[in-house]
Amino acid sequence: MPESWVNSAERTGSDLHLELPAGGSRRAAVSAALRDAVRSGRLTPGTRLPPYRSLAADLGLARNTVADAYAELVAEGWLTARQGSGTRVAGRAAVPAGTARTTGAATAAAGPAGPGRTMGEAGPPVRHDLRQGSPDASSFPRTAWLASARRALNAAPHSAYGPGDPRGRIELRTALAAYLARARGVHTSPEHIVICSGFAHALRLLFGDRVLRGPLAVESYGLGFHRSLLEAAGTPTVPLALDQDGARTEELADRPGVRAVLLTPAHQFPTGGPLHARRRAAVVDWARARGALVLEDDYDGEFRYDREPVGAVQGLDPDHVLYCGSVSKSLSPAVRLGWMVLPPHLVGAVLAAKGEREAWASVLDQLTLADFIASGAYDRHVRRMRQRYRRRRDRLVTALAAHAPHLVPTGIAAGLHAVLRLPPGTEASAVRAAGRRGIALDGLAAFRHPAATMPAPDGLVVGYATPPDHAYGPALEALCAALRPAGGR
Repeated sequence: MPESWVNSAERTGSDLHLELPAGGSRRAAVSAALRDAVRSGRLTPGTRLPPYRSLAADLGLARNTVADAYAELVAEGWLTARQGSGTRVAGRAAVPAGTARTTGAATAAAGPAGPGRTMGEAGPPVRHDLRQGSPDASSFPRTAWLASARRALNAAPHSAYGPGDPRGRIELRTALAAYLARARGVHTSPEHIVICSGFAHALRLLFGDRVLRGPLAVESYGLGFHRSLLEAAGTPTVPLALDQDGARTEELADRPGVRAVLLTPAHQFPTGGPLHARRRAAVVDWARARGALVLEDDYDGEFRYDREPVGAVQGLDPDHVLYCGSVSKSLSPAVRLGWMVLPPHLVGAVLAAKGEREAWASVLDQLTLADFIASGAYDRHVRRMRQRYRRRRDRLVTALAAHAPHLVPTGIAAGLHAVLRLPPGTEASAVRAAGRRGIALDGLAAFRHPAATMPAPDGLVVGYATPPDHAYGPALEALCAALRPAGGR
């Protein structure tokens, strides 16, 4: 059996895993193992090795054995040793072609593929990211978040550092209950809130673990990722038509097998606009009469510009509406925190599906977010970003009016994206024209339910939140150039 390193009492240096074959010279075994680690790319050029004393203690060998192996590899050119810099893998100890692992930087450079286009290796590089769905990453409130983290971790009881509660930390659930009541009109208590890692996680818990069963009515336009997730859980989806007043909830009366409906009532995704008050009341009446459930996805309810705030449908009937939210738009998708505000009769089933121990949402992030909300920092950040995104939206509208007046942006009273309606039959060519200029964006057809029967208008879904401020102007110039009518200047 090969020998592996073990934890020792040595307190200096770093861990280095080496497999040493049994028998033979120990010095030769260490030298061979280090050569193999460099040759395979596991130890890359410039990597600092642990001091020979540390490695010797971890391997259970004499110090001189490891010191001699290091000296041998330095003489051969595999390693370098300098006073004050330690022993490192030599820069010329290059990894042969084909053996190096794909680096994170190379993977990140490829960029994610948006739902409306495929970002393959042969395509042009993305210079301007105007895809919907992400906030401006450069505006994350690092200083305020760090201050909340320090306060929260210092104040947390010892129990917070043990196994997590599947409901989520009481500090966060208490802060959310107060915030959602004040800002979104949600009626709940901490006992009816369950923390999750986002809306997709909520869907997996609800349908993947059979807390709810299909078929599920959905809006004719929405995220294909969510439909795929539901289909993988064995939940068929039934599309409801959309118009200027939102989802046509009256169609639910003609779906006798449907016992749940998923809506984005504050700002329909992606077409824009709130669900009309008449239809909000009608869907609640339908849920009461049929013993059904309304799933409310409040994905960007904090961001509205030219209209009065629209409260949550959940406030009309907490027993028949399951409200979901997250910080992926208001803060960052890197903070994997969301919440479900559950009707009382579903709390037990959701907790059973989640399991006895919290396995998704970091307790430390929960404590930080709780302080961030309770201290008022979250409100200040949302208000600051609301002003920034409104200015971005206004710049988009102004640029289009000046350079592409044939296109009228819609769905812009709220949210982080706009829909540009296009002449029939021109959507695919517009997406290609944008791609040739290095613009990543989505066509409206990418979000259409495959079984939808309503007319399919052409359009582009343009996100105006993602680029940092210094890159937004060039992105608008490129977009207008791509969409400028033939013969325009």
